[in-house]
Amino acid sequence: MSQPPNKPAVVLLSGGLDSATTLAIAHAQGFQIHALSFDYGQRHAREIHCAAALAKHYKVARHETLKIDLRAFGGSALTSNLAVPKDQLAAPNPEKKESIPITYVPARNTVFLSFALALAEVTNSFDIFIGVNAIDYSGYPDCRPAFIQAFQFLANLATKAGVESEAAGQSAPKFQIHAPLIQMTKAQIIQIGLELNVPYQLTHSCYDPTEDGLSCAHCDSCLLRLAGFKEAGTADPIPYAN
Repeated sequence: MSQPPNKPAVVLLSGGLDSATTLAIAHAQGFQIHALSFDYGQRHAREIHCAAALAKHYKVARHETLKIDLRAFGGSALTSNLAVPKDQLAAPNPEKKESIPITYVPARNTVFLSFALALAEVTNSFDIFIGVNAIDYSGYPDCRPAFIQAFQFLANLATKAGVESEAAGQSAPKFQIHAPLIQMTKAQIIQIGLELNVPYQLTHSCYDPTEDGLSCAHCDSCLLRLAGFKEAGTADPIPYAN
């Protein structure tokens, strides 16, 4: 569904495959896009440059890259010197109890959505897009539908616009958190992206790239991405170290 011309929206843009597809969906729906990216001390900082390239490709109205230091807290292989697990999805152990992987960054999506909500308030954007996925993912708790629903409730509870909407007797929530990929497989995401001509060659997904920026092909994110492209019946356009 297309939107009225120039209706603003905030899109969280990491530079990865999912966020690029989400950006393309918002663009196809006719939103005026305010893209928001983060340099948060992540090991895979190459994605920041990919986010900038994607924002330029889609000619977004505004692109902000905020620098915050989640490495100060650590607690994740992406924001500390902990080793990134390799080949765990390729050889799963059915006897191993399901657990949240060490690549989970504590409260990351809560932090990101909070910043997105602040940008939404000052740009009169009542639509916020995030590329979380609860099907082909690594088990992160902040990628689940329940989290998105809870944050939308919070957004309308904790903002001036949300309070004014309630005072005016509006039944529909003022802020909408859009997670268009949340119930899709990685292959389905890629197929939709190909239909929308997403430039996947500009994206980066690897958690542990080489010094020259090549994807490792062995971390969870690389394995999910490669499997998705294979299932979608097409080749991944980015280079890999192996």
